[in-house]
Amino acid sequence: MDGKLIIPGILGLLGLVLAGPFLAGPAKFVLRLALCVLVGAVLLLAANFVLAHFGLHIAINPFTLLAAGVLQVPGVFLLAVLNYFFS
Repeated sequence: MDGKLIIPGILGLLGLVLAGPFLAGPAKFVLRLALCVLVGAVLLLAANFVLAHFGLHIAINPFTLLAAGVLQVPGVFLLAVLNYFFS
């Protein structure tokens, strides 16, 4: 290994160790948001399956996914009510 790469390599690893705690917070937020979107997608698919018998359909887009994911069942209920009155 070339001796010129040892010091930059050590400094790079030190930078990662020092920056790790600052990157952990946003990473946790993004993972939590992704989990909410996944739960929202499952809830919306289940709601669309049930609401299809009544002639209603909730569109699946980023706004509805976030609303259903963050608010869970009350969010899906809210989206169904809004869809009923505004469609």
